Amino acid sequence: MKALTIAVALLAALVARDGAAEPLNIRMSYPAAAGSLAPMFPLVPKEIYRHYGKSYTVEPIFMAGATQSLTALAAKELEFGTLTPQALTIGIVEAKLDLVVIGQAFSTEIEGYAKNMFWVRKDEVKDFADLKGKVLAVNARGSAIAAAVTLMMRRHGLEAGRDYQMVEVGFPATLAALDTKRISLGYLTRPWNEAAEKNPALKPLFGPGEVYGPQETGMWTARSDFVAKNRAALVDFFEDQMRMRRWSQDPKTRMEAVAILAKAAKQPIESFAGYLLTKNDTSYRDLDCMIDITRLQRNVDTMAEAEVIPGKIEAAKYVDLSLAKEAKARLAGGAR
Repeated sequence: MKALTIAVALLAALVARDGAAEPLNIRMSYPAAAGSLAPMFPLVPKEIYRHYGKSYTVEPIFMAGATQSLTALAAKELEFGTLTPQALTIGIVEAKLDLVVIGQAFSTEIEGYAKNMFWVRKDEVKDFADLKGKVLAVNARGSAIAAAVTLMMRRHGLEAGRDYQMVEVGFPATLAALDTKRISLGYLTRPWNEAAEKNPALKPLFGPGEVYGPQETGMWTARSDFVAKNRAALVDFFEDQMRMRRWSQDPKTRMEAVAILAKAAKQPIESFAGYLLTKNDTSYRDLDCMIDITRLQRNVDTMAEAEVIPGKIEAAKYVDLSLAKEAKARLAGGAR
């Protein structure tokens, strides 16, 4: 009888194990490790990420620009695309995708935070007229960075193809391309802009903020059917994300988060220690993962007026902050 009881118990355990739902795997694109922080998500301590590995996991996938993320979303090769206002609009207007923005990855050009800039060589470029006939680098065609170049050059009477050549160069390679004169203008993010600041041969020419103003640069965007099907797991994700943002931006524990990102990015901690997750950072991360819809609409309108996107959208129709709000309420009521 005892053997039978043990056998029944083992069978019940096997059935329970086999019947348990696997955690939702969220394939998430990111353009730079120190912007969205996505590479560190799988390594965050489980006392912070209390639902991680239970209801969801994150698989960070590097994609140089938001247009690549949009293509991957359309092909169902991503669950979360980190999209710019430009890519979101193209996805809705041209690709006719049923997309919804559910939270902020990061915003830039925010008052009180550091700014990234487009850099040139002092001996070659005194003003915008000197860029005629030159090679200008962006991280990816169709990105917010590419749109900023297009708009600023257009303000100075220069058109891509006719007056200058636009090429794609990844963020990590841009400084070297500028130093070796393979390009005449490049966008430098942290930590490469810090190296540029120490080089007397280089100077900043302008920043995206002069084109767009404050920007909703990275928005977690998903297909509507995916959100509806996986709402409970996504609320868990946002609850953990809010807990992580509070922990990582607390001066007492910030360096723990910096060390994790450095490990994930395979970079020395010194590359991030001086600025990441402080106001010296160029990325602003809202503690509650909230998108500023007014800011997003302004970004869309600016791009539409300059004809770098195929038309305007009413941004509020494509933003659903209810998951983040539910997670915030749960956190305020005593996190599980």
